[in-house]
Amino acid sequence: MELILDSAVIKEVEEIASWGVLDGVTTNPTLIRRSGGDFEETIRSIAMICSGPISAEVTGMSSSEMVKEGLDLKSKLPENVIIKIPCTPAGLSATRSLADRGIGVNVTLVFSVAQALLASKAGASYVSPFLGRLDDNGGDGLSLIKDISETWKNQGITGCKILAASIRSVHHVEMCAKIGAHAATIPYGIFTKLVEHDLTNTGLEKFLEDWEAVRSEGRA
Repeated sequence: MELILDSAVIKEVEEIASWGVLDGVTTNPTLIRRSGGDFEETIRSIAMICSGPISAEVTGMSSSEMVKEGLDLKSKLPENVIIKIPCTPAGLSATRSLADRGIGVNVTLVFSVAQALLASKAGASYVSPFLGRLDDNGGDGLSLIKDISETWKNQGITGCKILAASIRSVHHVEMCAKIGAHAATIPYGIFTKLVEHDLTNTGLEKFLEDWEAVRSEGRA
């Protein structure tokens, strides 16, 4: 499963990239506003750190606006940038127009199998179901990921990846991998917790304690 960081903070991207596990980055206008950076400069900086897909979101509402903005972004930004578009009728139309031009699209704000199917039919490279937000509204986000995964297998869909979004916990990440998501976009705070475990910490402490004992006895 691709591990994608959901962040527009350059230091966070640099840190996770230094681990050697970062497959891509997703951004949105809210994240970039919080980071205090310029939109295009931020995307360029991220793309220099991570060679995987970098999602840059459009803000237009009509299909023509989305297509125009998507083409403009692709002409200005690095090759690994893909265009993030909402799952609306206009968004699906724009997705088809961009996909037909060979431009990768991440269809976002997906909350049902039907929406995911439409996005794949429109030519999306990634479809992003929002499991945490669905949970917040009384749904079952992990069940949605599982249902989409089963649908992909039953229908033989291979050109569109399931990118689990709105991740709220390490458990979400683990379960998404278990039930068949191709990728997960993970907030920095959750990403850093993936590597943590109490037994790892206590094991390391014991190792260092034993090593100091060996050194004090003159055996090292």
